[in-house]
Amino acid sequence: MLPVVLRTWLDESEILRSIKGRLKYVPECLVRMDEFAVHSYVEGVPLSTICSDDRPVDSRLLRALAGVLAEMTAVRRAHLPGLPASWPRDGATRSFLRTLAVLTDRQVRQPNRAEFGGLFAALGVPEEVMGDFAGRVPTMQPRPFSLLHTDLHRDNVILSYFKPKAPLICVDWELASYGDPLHDLATHLVRMRYPAEQWDDVKEAWALAMRDTRPQAANGLETDLQHYLDFERAQSVYPDVMRAAQSLGRAPEPVGLERATEAVRAALELARGPLRLSAIPQPAEIGKALYRWYAAQPGRAAQVLHPVGVVPWVADEEVLRWSGYPMEAVSQVLSAEGAAGAEHVFKGTGHLSTVVKAGRGGETVVVRRRLDDSNRRERRFLDEHLVLHALEPVRARVRAPEVLARGISGFDDQFVIHSYVGPADGTPPEHPVDGLGLREADDLVDQLCALTDVPTHGLGPDVVHGDFYQWLSGRLIEMVADLPKESLRLAGALGLPNANRLHELLVGRRYVSPRTSALLHGDLNPWNLIRNETHDGLTIIDWEMAMVGDPLYDLVRHLHLTPHGAQTRERMLGRWSKRLDPEFTRGWEEDWRFYRWMEIVRSAYIDLDRLLTGESLDTPNVRRAVDSYSLTLSSATASLGLRARLLANPYLARALPGGDLIGADG
Repeated sequence: MLPVVLRTWLDESEILRSIKGRLKYVPECLVRMDEFAVHSYVEGVPLSTICSDDRPVDSRLLRALAGVLAEMTAVRRAHLPGLPASWPRDGATRSFLRTLAVLTDRQVRQPNRAEFGGLFAALGVPEEVMGDFAGRVPTMQPRPFSLLHTDLHRDNVILSYFKPKAPLICVDWELASYGDPLHDLATHLVRMRYPAEQWDDVKEAWALAMRDTRPQAANGLETDLQHYLDFERAQSVYPDVMRAAQSLGRAPEPVGLERATEAVRAALELARGPLRLSAIPQPAEIGKALYRWYAAQPGRAAQVLHPVGVVPWVADEEVLRWSGYPMEAVSQVLSAEGAAGAEHVFKGTGHLSTVVKAGRGGETVVVRRRLDDSNRRERRFLDEHLVLHALEPVRARVRAPEVLARGISGFDDQFVIHSYVGPADGTPPEHPVDGLGLREADDLVDQLCALTDVPTHGLGPDVVHGDFYQWLSGRLIEMVADLPKESLRLAGALGLPNANRLHELLVGRRYVSPRTSALLHGDLNPWNLIRNETHDGLTIIDWEMAMVGDPLYDLVRHLHLTPHGAQTRERMLGRWSKRLDPEFTRGWEEDWRFYRWMEIVRSAYIDLDRLLTGESLDTPNVRRAVDSYSLTLSSATASLGLRARLLANPYLARALPGGDLIGADG
């Protein structure tokens, strides 16, 4: 059975025996054997059969349910089975909620990690989210602990036929616990599926019932209940997603994929705020992740149609001719992809990458799938697989992954298989997140110089731009013009110009020297560079932002995205200018500052938009950028010759990440 619930005690019979005679309306355990238990039969009808979910509950019944919850406060710790030694002391409400979060990770996520960890990673739910939630629990008011049911919903409330003195009976006590009564109210509110307009009535009835039995239990109701509601919605992401995945069955094709996709998206939406998840995947992306998980399950009936371990797919024949990678190895890789553990699934801003060991000789490869980019602000200009193929003539001087296969698998899901760059066991590689060493800096410059020898004619039509600076400025202006209204409104309030004014500042007043174009990586942030375990060189990955243009721009963008001291920056610029022919470097001493200013301005708009939308905030390069946004804003407005408007609202200055880096003056 799928472990998806928290259990304080393993034996429901022991719970029932301990509360016998202390609560009026509970079943009785008659016989307990090793494999089963016999309870007294409660003759009646479940509330769910006559009052289905989301329908209002009669006010008298509502008050009776509140009374049942209040009666439980009479059952104290001494009456109940033994608790773990680490259980929070009576009244320690903050510790109790933190314990619930820790136990959710220990009892629900971890036991299911091998089967579902990769799926959660693909959906954007990091492994540490419940631990982070526990760390954010604030101080709460103390309340006396008591017996909790924790699962009081319409199926577990029986309306008796023949016992007028016992009009309703609560069953299924297997999830009972001991702790803060406010937790019981929160689970009851959510799982009873009361309509929204009845929530206040439920809370009022509960508070009145507590006033008559244990008044202190209602302390902090208005402030602390929300913390338990947040937990209930946060923890439910695990059972809801896993049950949705398992509902697909074992038929030749997944049954109810659309319904499962809707259930997963609903669970992610509920948990997004409490768990501080990044943007929720679109339905198509969720459906693809579910399909891949389904296709990898051992023993499913689809293997009757396809050989064991084989996932059907359609090949890009041109790429197969390049690489010579066996088709049967591709199917094995795709099958292993869906079963990969969370530690081998990496979600970036543009791709979902899964590291697997499969195929010929059991080599380690990475499967890359493009994420939904409908909200992406920066355009792609070239196909990554064509760019990596174009590197073949300079492979001895530029270290980058190789394209092994490309195609479409189930659910119209495009994939590319690359050679893996990193430790042989598939664990995450090391990135120079704190800056490059001197030898690494030299090595990167040498690789950028080698890119000028890459032929670009096969990368697509119109890839070379006559005036690259003017073209790049135009793309930035287009991006700003296309930002959502909310982002543009806040940008204007902070002193950033609109698209028309930005055109005047970037295009009308600045010119750079013409230089010969070459292939550019386009996004040389530290997480796109991998340290080699055996030498001081770097491997360059994630070529999705590649373009053809001014070689100076690639180096300047790297210096903007990567923390470097002045000495390293001067070393890299000097080495670059000396190793390249003048056709690539003329006038660079004046022009590099223009590109630097442009990147600061670009970051000011993009990072502000990400702060508002939450897009990609769980990726490390984005997180680091937005954490110092106030400094970025000040630099951007200064580079444009403008003044940030933070003085108009000093609280806004302090609210922005990194707000302590600047004064209220801006």
